[in-house]
Amino acid sequence: LFAINVPLGIVTFVFGFRFLPHTPRAPHMFDWQSAALSAVTFGFLIAAVDSLGHGEALVTCAIEFVVAILAGVWLVYRQTHMASPLLPLDLLRIPVFALSIATSISSFCGQMLAFVAIPFYLESHFGYSPVQMGLLITPWPIAVGLTAPIAGRLVERVPAGLLGGIGLVIFACGLGALGLLPREPSAWDVVWRMALAGCGFGLFQTPNNRTMIAAAPRERAGGASGMLGTARLLGQTTGAALVAMFLAIDPADGTRLSLLTGVGFALMGAFLSMLRLSPAGARGAEHVRIHDGQRLKGE
Repeated sequence: LFAINVPLGIVTFVFGFRFLPHTPRAPHMFDWQSAALSAVTFGFLIAAVDSLGHGEALVTCAIEFVVAILAGVWLVYRQTHMASPLLPLDLLRIPVFALSIATSISSFCGQMLAFVAIPFYLESHFGYSPVQMGLLITPWPIAVGLTAPIAGRLVERVPAGLLGGIGLVIFACGLGALGLLPREPSAWDVVWRMALAGCGFGLFQTPNNRTMIAAAPRERAGGASGMLGTARLLGQTTGAALVAMFLAIDPADGTRLSLLTGVGFALMGAFLSMLRLSPAGARGAEHVRIHDGQRLKGE
């Protein structure tokens, strides 16, 4: 499962080196201190949620939360006082970028709540074998793959906030339908629900990512891409930790609770996405220019 990424990574590197434009190296050194603070902040935050979910001592959970908060405050202070921040928090001053980041965190949290819970859900509630579960989950990524290119074309004519909102509402409907499967579902009962969730997520993901990268100034595209990855991983790890917590609280029905919680996160993401349709939420870098960690008002 992991080794297959090695040849794919090599091919990607070769194509990238051949076709992507070459840019000059940054004059500054890599910021190891900020990297360490970022690892401590997010690492201890997820560890604290995970400890809470596994019923560890409250003192342990509290210490982990405190360490995460202190490291996070230090990280934010350091990043806001640097010309070339490792974590470009200044980009969050762009309203449409900030809303896209928040939408991404909510949606990926809902996605991971479902991804981690569904195999346990199908096995414990309905007795499917691992092979059957793998086949029944397959319609989800297939639907994402079929829908994403369509969404990429639609975003040229339909606002990304609207597309993302509709996609996440469809995604929420798919998760809700999975959480309310009948006691003895047929394969088709599971397949169409998986496909519905995948279609919704595919309709959301491409326009949202495109909006995030396009919202930042062109020279800050690398920072915007880094924030995109951070938002995705923060949402995914939080969702996985929440599943562990729900299973610890209610081993019998924690998986169904995870799916229904995923519905809530998907609807929250839809609401945040729709906020980008408002004049304030649609403001991009042309109105709030960001450069070298400083905010410059546009003309």
